[in-house]
Amino acid sequence: MNFIENFFSKYPQNKVIKWFKQICLAEAVSWFFLFTAMIWIRTDSENIFAIIYISTIGSIHGFFFMLYLLFLPSIRKIYAWDDEDSVFALISAFFPFATIWIDKKLARFDRE
Repeated sequence: MNFIENFFSKYPQNKVIKWFKQICLAEAVSWFFLFTAMIWIRTDSENIFAIIYISTIGSIHGFFFMLYLLFLPSIRKIYAWDDEDSVFALISAFFPFATIWIDKKLARFDRE
């Protein structure tokens, strides 16, 4: 994990926080579109546009999911999260729209 910290140490904290907030929102929105794609592929599995849509949206969602996971170690260091908060943020990546909650509630400096 040292290489991730070295990479993010080049940027100011406020910029990394801004990127993390944008990634949290993008991951949640891409999950919504992935859910619509899953419904579409279930209802019309022979449609070529449904296949293209789900593969494209799935790739985009996977990209934002991986970015979220890559940003977690640096965000943990910035906000001084303990192990419980870090595991909670990691687990929330697997639940729909939970990254928005992490952005709003857990990723704050004035949290007690």
